[in-house]
Amino acid sequence: MRIIAPLKDLFQGQLAEERPRFVNWVPVIFGAGIWAYFALKAEPGHPAAILPLAMGLVAIALSSEGDGRRLLAVMLVIAGLGFLTAKIRTAAVAAPVLDRTLRAAELTGVLERREPHAKRGERLTLRLTSIAGVAPQTMPRRARIRILGPAGDVKPGDRLRLTATLSPPAAPALPGGYDFARAAFFEQIGAVGYALKRPEKLIEDGPEPPPALRLRAAVEEVRQDIGRRIQSALPGERGALAAALITGERGGISQETTDAYRDSGLVHILSISGLHMAIMAGAVFATIRFLLAAIPILALTQPIKKWAAAAGAAGAILYYTISGGSAATLRSAIMMVVFFLAVMLGRPAIAMRNVAIAALVILALFPESLLDAGFQMSFAAVAALVAAYEASRRLVARRNLTPGSMMRGVLFLGGILFSTVIAGLAVTPLSVYHFHAMQHYAPLANLAAVPICNLVVMPAALATLAALPFGLEAAPLWIMGWGLDAMGMVARYVAGLPGAVTRIAQVPDMAFALILAGGLWLVLWQQRWRLAGIVLILAGFAASPDVERPDLLVGREGALVAVRDASGRLAAHSDRPSTFELARWLEHDGDGRDPKAVRKTAAFRCDPLGCSTSTAGDPLAVSRHPASIADDCDRAKILIVNGARPRACDAPHLVLDRAALQMSGTVALYRRADGTYDRRSVAEARGERPWSSPHRHRKVERSPASTPPREGENPPAGRSAAPPGNDRIAAPASAIETSEDMEEIRPDVDEDDSGL
Repeated sequence: MRIIAPLKDLFQGQLAEERPRFVNWVPVIFGAGIWAYFALKAEPGHPAAILPLAMGLVAIALSSEGDGRRLLAVMLVIAGLGFLTAKIRTAAVAAPVLDRTLRAAELTGVLERREPHAKRGERLTLRLTSIAGVAPQTMPRRARIRILGPAGDVKPGDRLRLTATLSPPAAPALPGGYDFARAAFFEQIGAVGYALKRPEKLIEDGPEPPPALRLRAAVEEVRQDIGRRIQSALPGERGALAAALITGERGGISQETTDAYRDSGLVHILSISGLHMAIMAGAVFATIRFLLAAIPILALTQPIKKWAAAAGAAGAILYYTISGGSAATLRSAIMMVVFFLAVMLGRPAIAMRNVAIAALVILALFPESLLDAGFQMSFAAVAALVAAYEASRRLVARRNLTPGSMMRGVLFLGGILFSTVIAGLAVTPLSVYHFHAMQHYAPLANLAAVPICNLVVMPAALATLAALPFGLEAAPLWIMGWGLDAMGMVARYVAGLPGAVTRIAQVPDMAFALILAGGLWLVLWQQRWRLAGIVLILAGFAASPDVERPDLLVGREGALVAVRDASGRLAAHSDRPSTFELARWLEHDGDGRDPKAVRKTAAFRCDPLGCSTSTAGDPLAVSRHPASIADDCDRAKILIVNGARPRACDAPHLVLDRAALQMSGTVALYRRADGTYDRRSVAEARGERPWSSPHRHRKVERSPASTPPREGENPPAGRSAAPPGNDRIAAPASAIETSEDMEEIRPDVDEDDSGL
């Protein structure tokens, strides 16, 4: 008790001194309530969603002012509001999701967005109006469909007819993996797939699209027109990079270039986020303020700084509008608007309170953003930078420092390096947790490339936008292209350095939670007790290597199987050419090998009837034909059956048949010391939530309107024949259930999207 009492007094004293900083914790506590909602394995009813908030209000009523329990009660109220907000948001966006795979289905819809695909063809997002064989009340609201060739003369707002293979958005590739279907649910995308023929534009009269859809189509048309003019003035990949920074359209960038930027730690430059928004909106603010200051009567009598701040906020909103409206750009725009509002209200723009307000606004509007790596990395970087700025400002004030002109230049370059290091330290744990990779030379690359981006590329982009209405975009785009070439040279050089990237296995959730809590404690407080956050961070790092890796992974329907070999790495066998699912497994394992090289390994002994191998010394069999089941049942401890579960097959410890795997999704097995296996599945990890239900009873069927194969022609296994016609487009070689096109609802973030 003698020790506890002084510690209690110290804690209460520190807490009293930090009282003005309490507001910084509001979005954290609000986010904790959102996290609790998404962590549930079953969807809570409305009474359960209100319960935490009600309990907090009751606790406030029963506590007295100054009582420590009052603070806990207020925290419960804030968390309860976050929980309830997430529930309301889920109910607001709920829309039907396709519950089965449809092959060669005829559908119609209004084109909302047209994007080039990085590999081949284009990707269309449609607001659906009909799907053959699907009742209107169960029809998804939106579908995202890949066209494997040119889409033709179609533009946003056009009514289209397509023949496509559709599927529900994909479940995670492994238990605890990124949930594509959840991301699609909040975008109201209930079907994804690929077209079997080019889209046909419908010219007959149809129902008038709602005003919001017409406005969205008009904005998309403007974006596409800007992109076409950029590509015309700056052809090739330079134009694709310029379009990515101005319109947010990254589909034209090659995979090689993306990999170079990613491995060098510069991929955040390709994604419109806080760095670009700050430069563009800041340039508008500075330009307007300079022009107004040149008019003496205004400069001396009017609040021109506030006028310029209003123009900067308008510029941020306009840039967000033409940049595609991604989640990362929206976060950055909201943050910039909050900062400019602070200027208009006479408050400091760079303050942790403004960061907290921006985070709270985003979470209140889009609670699902909490689970997005981009949201986490953006605010981690910004909060760390603001905390460092506040600390350096206090240091300068204490020492009364006034730098000269030369020192200002040194501080500019040093500031770039310092901010890069600070932001890199803040986002690295998040990058490792979500993307299982660490870029070691990112500070070097950013020190060289960020000044080029700040001083050449983005000012040229702003000049391009100003010159476009007059047809004078060629000159600023030429300057922008020169800057892009310089940044590309930096990216390729740094990415080619030995040991540029290290692959890291999945970090345990508890270790990640400790690092996150420690980081928040370190940057949100100001007194010395914030240094206790370093202890939590170190504890998280100490627990990071303690990761449990599966001994066996079985993909959906048993078409992909991976076992851990004697070297501790995964050895896999797949009946299908798609490598998407295996790539996710290797990433989770911290394995940088090419999945194509791992897909069929010597660890599996195969013949036309099936395959056999061993996992942790236990024999495993993959039966592909009824003729092999009898022998496999006698010899194998684990049996995977490509069909129905055999009736008289009791010897194996575990039997996984096609129907069970369709229900469970990917299954991971962990061998215990007693020789038994701990089984974890995607279905168990996801629970019964609105975005997971369609995957419970997955069926594959041909649409009633589909065209049968031509006479004498059998469609290849795993895909249906396209309707006859000269405009037929070949379907992907992989089966629809494991096609990459089914799984391309990706987060709006890259491994280094720090939101700077």
